[in-house]
Amino acid sequence: MTGTEGSGQEVQLPEAEYVLPLRWFSDEGLEELTGYLRMLSGWIRITVVDGSAPGLYEVHAAAWAGLAEHRRPESWPGRNGKVAGVMTGVRHSSKKYLVLADDDVRYTLPALRRLVELLAEADVVRPQNYFLTLPWHARWDTARTLLNRAVASDFPGTLGVRRSALEATDGYDGDVLFENLELIRTVKAAGGRELRADDLFVGRIPATAAHFRGQRVRQAYDDFAQPIRLAVDLSLLPLTIFAARRPSRWIPLLAAAVAIAEAGRRRKNGRAVFPPTSALWAPCWLLERAVCIWLAVGQRLGGGVKYAGNRMPTAGTPRYQLRRKYAAQRLQHSSSPLSPRDQERNIPCSQPSRSSQPSQPATKQTPMKAPARQEAPAAPHSELPSRTMSS
Repeated sequence: MTGTEGSGQEVQLPEAEYVLPLRWFSDEGLEELTGYLRMLSGWIRITVVDGSAPGLYEVHAAAWAGLAEHRRPESWPGRNGKVAGVMTGVRHSSKKYLVLADDDVRYTLPALRRLVELLAEADVVRPQNYFLTLPWHARWDTARTLLNRAVASDFPGTLGVRRSALEATDGYDGDVLFENLELIRTVKAAGGRELRADDLFVGRIPATAAHFRGQRVRQAYDDFAQPIRLAVDLSLLPLTIFAARRPSRWIPLLAAAVAIAEAGRRRKNGRAVFPPTSALWAPCWLLERAVCIWLAVGQRLGGGVKYAGNRMPTAGTPRYQLRRKYAAQRLQHSSSPLSPRDQERNIPCSQPSRSSQPSQPATKQTPMKAPARQEAPAAPHSELPSRTMSS
């Protein structure tokens, strides 16, 4: 229980909980994050799932006492420690709506309130991140965001999800690199509805330049979970080589890159948070991806990309495999000898919208069991990623 709830004061979003998985190697940002949690604790219940070393964990426990429930990540199959952190928070929550967020995400109350409101109409909500400050590498990475917005939607470091949607699927795979995509695909494959809130802007603090450089190949590796995007990105280097033979060919290519990024900036009121010069960085990001995607191919052939001390060969589970899994699960439950009430509790979320259903009061929590997996050991506490950011 947070200090706000324990003191008898009502949080403003009592039906929701904020789940923050983290693993820190230093406390450089502790004061700033503590200030954020102090503000957040008046709005929503908070659980911090902390995989930091014992010394840092104790410092965090003291700093966040009365602000958040602070706990260790529990065992979950797979090598991606962030999934273990998220599912620990899910299993210990009794709230209807969950806000999952990386430690660099900074909500305002209006953004948080709107996210929770949208969860009344969907099982998972994908907002839009933007950088609160813009050092050179944040401008560079913003170009990626704009290109994503132009063709579809960006993948943020935060999601809103119904707790029942994750419980119905028995969680999601902890042995993939692109964990946010895996969560979304899992909920959708089980019959849940995703809502892409491209005009719901949530700030985030940029990483250091050194951390940014270390993410380049890892983020490119995420493309292996998206075959069409992988094919497009693999074509960038041959296209660059083709253009290099005749400099005049660069002009239309650079112009097209900037134009596409600008279309993403203008989409869904993006101009409110993305500066006018943001699109000019698109050629830089595309040149980076042209090289890094082939480096990612090399790592794929070598056994997978390095992440949080592990090799991660799998970026994400293909959609068809997840659909097949949950179709078989629905078929199994349809012939189950359980009572109708027990069957309803165990059937994956098949309703695309629950806005017409009455809200259920919080009931005594039933611990969620981790899905059985043979190919990977359970993620230990030390494998939660440090200041993880989504691609």
